[in-house]
Amino acid sequence: MHVHQCRICSTTGLEPILDLGVTALANSFLPPSRIEDPEPLFPLRLVLCPDCGLVQLDEKVPPETMFKHYLYVTGTSDLARSHAQFLASSLSSRFGLRPGDRVFEAASNDGTVLRAFQARGLEVLGIEPAENIAAKAVEDGVPTRCAFFGETTAAQLRDEVGVAKLILARHVLAHVDDQVDFARGLERVLTDDGVAVVECPWLVPFFEKLEYDTVYHEHHCYLSVGVLDRLFQQVGMELIDVTEVAIHGGSILVVAQRRGGPRSRSDSVGQLLQRENDLGLRDPSRWATFAAQVAQQRELLRDELNRLQRSGRTLAGYGAPAKGMTLLAYCGIGPDLLPYIVDKSPYKQGLLTPGHHIPVLPAEELLRRRPDVTLLLSWNFADEIFRQQAEYLRRGGQFLLPLPRPHYASRPVASVA
Repeated sequence: MHVHQCRICSTTGLEPILDLGVTALANSFLPPSRIEDPEPLFPLRLVLCPDCGLVQLDEKVPPETMFKHYLYVTGTSDLARSHAQFLASSLSSRFGLRPGDRVFEAASNDGTVLRAFQARGLEVLGIEPAENIAAKAVEDGVPTRCAFFGETTAAQLRDEVGVAKLILARHVLAHVDDQVDFARGLERVLTDDGVAVVECPWLVPFFEKLEYDTVYHEHHCYLSVGVLDRLFQQVGMELIDVTEVAIHGGSILVVAQRRGGPRSRSDSVGQLLQRENDLGLRDPSRWATFAAQVAQQRELLRDELNRLQRSGRTLAGYGAPAKGMTLLAYCGIGPDLLPYIVDKSPYKQGLLTPGHHIPVLPAEELLRRRPDVTLLLSWNFADEIFRQQAEYLRRGGQFLLPLPRPHYASRPVASVA
């Protein structure tokens, strides 16, 4: 369904800023037996709102199509588990959470983050729409309600469970088509002195580091502090603090409370708003330069992979994240260049990537097969992967990172033009 008005302020006349073509859904991996089945394809385009500055997709895919059966699991990442412990410790201390206080999480996935709060004696509840992932969380002892979060679900929780001192929404707001409804839900489930903590990728590193591969149909929006400030104001809340966090290529941890709440606004909000203004993120001409750089990156990456193949080097891919599927589709990379991809997630192993049909194998296959060069599609977990694959690197294997320009993680085979 084509989107004609801004998801936050309803302004029309959205400005096109990046066209990545027509692609399959990034998490619609398929078994080899279905390789001949037709796959739904959707335009993947970014537009800019001339009023509030929201960067967003101009196409909407029904959420049930993307999230009812989901393949991303938080707990497969060492970094994600470590980040969960950091959140539980820092947020509990900062906001005075005591044993018995309620903590909710919207889009709680397999409960990895809530388990860290649960271990501190807090009463937790996850809200997760993916039936398979919600069931796993419950099996692992994390109370979880299988539902999409929004104002209706929040009202039900308030009536049936009560309100929370803290509600987390980690890397979910960008997945939500109706962000105003989602924010209203956050406001509804909070105690008077409670806080909503929203973690999401930040538009500044997206722009500066050319992270176009994080554009896929599940990500309806690409968020800035300025846009979030406006969103919270619309629903009777106020943004009071922003912290940069390194996870997922550069994110922000945003804290909001009900309007007139007990906490004052920190200087961090104004500082990051100024950074956004200095970059000109609401200027279409700056995004035209961004789009040209994206096209150049595609040519550089294809040239390097073709050069490696012609020289007889063996190739593979590491990681099958949604971002990797966008990069493969936009760059036209299929099994002719990457004969296989390895990934730690058992949910993806044995399947084929959507659209390009590259086989996904267990991560152990990388060391067993030892390709000369491995394209690192999960570049946001690079340090973790380098530690896990230290033996592969020791034996001469190399990782090729695609962004912002193709470059090698160890001594390069040859310099990339």
